[in-house]
Amino acid sequence: MKLAPAQLGKHLQGTLASIYIVSGDEPLLCQEAADAIRAAARKQGFDERQVFNADANFDWGGLLQASASLSLFAEKRLLELRLPGAKPGDKGAAALLEYCARPAEDTVLLISLPKLDASTQKSKWASALINAQHAQFVQVWPVDASQLPQWISQRLAQAGLAAQPEALELIAARVEGNLLAAAQEVEKLKLLAEGNQVTLETVQAAVADSARFDVFGLVDAVLAGDATHALRVLEGLRGEGVEAPVILWALARELRTLAGVAQQFSQGVPLDKAFSQMKPPVWDKRRPLVSKAMQRYTAARWNHLLQDAQTLDAQIKGQAPGSVWVGLSRLVLLMAGQRFSLPAQ
Repeated sequence: MKLAPAQLGKHLQGTLASIYIVSGDEPLLCQEAADAIRAAARKQGFDERQVFNADANFDWGGLLQASASLSLFAEKRLLELRLPGAKPGDKGAAALLEYCARPAEDTVLLISLPKLDASTQKSKWASALINAQHAQFVQVWPVDASQLPQWISQRLAQAGLAAQPEALELIAARVEGNLLAAAQEVEKLKLLAEGNQVTLETVQAAVADSARFDVFGLVDAVLAGDATHALRVLEGLRGEGVEAPVILWALARELRTLAGVAQQFSQGVPLDKAFSQMKPPVWDKRRPLVSKAMQRYTAARWNHLLQDAQTLDAQIKGQAPGSVWVGLSRLVLLMAGQRFSLPAQ
């Protein structure tokens, strides 16, 4: 049975299910959901705990053997199965189906695993767990950027604090979607806030910049057409000491893909086929972003931007005049769809 994370607290006040599955790609929220289940189990007398890490060489028979044996130290016990991958393999699937069909008595099984995509949820083993009457499937979703200030506000409220709207916006901007960093900053503000009010000045003085930038995040922002965010990531990369050639390599690589796909598409090649024929191919997960970017320019225009990237390469090598970082900013803006350019270098 599916159980929303917001309903988990109330659910855990009653009789516990035989099986809990916590799934998602947000580490903090998954950890807190699992912690809540562990705490409820301890409160209800599940005093023995045994943890299984299902790595590549995991013996699935050990899990079934442990569930079938009598507890040596307590009447009730908690078994934890941690799956670093979302697919347990044939042996793991068979073991999970067997356990689901006959859950151990006086035992709670807590399964922690990454996000299950739609196709995996339809697999035999996952479907059996998700839909079993004696199991609860807790699917944890990431907090959207637009929802992050409200999430931080709720977190502060739980700590007995209230924050000005501009303070919430600043915290959200500084942590850049990193919920663990946001939770850590809330803990810090509990010590630094005067009374129970968090002001903009308090945040400016206390919150470290926890945003972490990488070249792939820059490329994604550019493809999405988010020029403001792309420039912020570019400045973050520069501030973290990432060299200009690394950034140019990532942008030029994407420009070659966009120019190549656009050229094939203009010649009547279906988009999916053009994606597959690229070297390297455009994988399924990235196709929506690339498709969105392709709508901005013709193949000729993408090739022109690729020539701009070649000019930047010459600047990096000292073979052409101009500021590389100004040029990278200009290229980022144009790739993101801005219809203007920065002043000539």
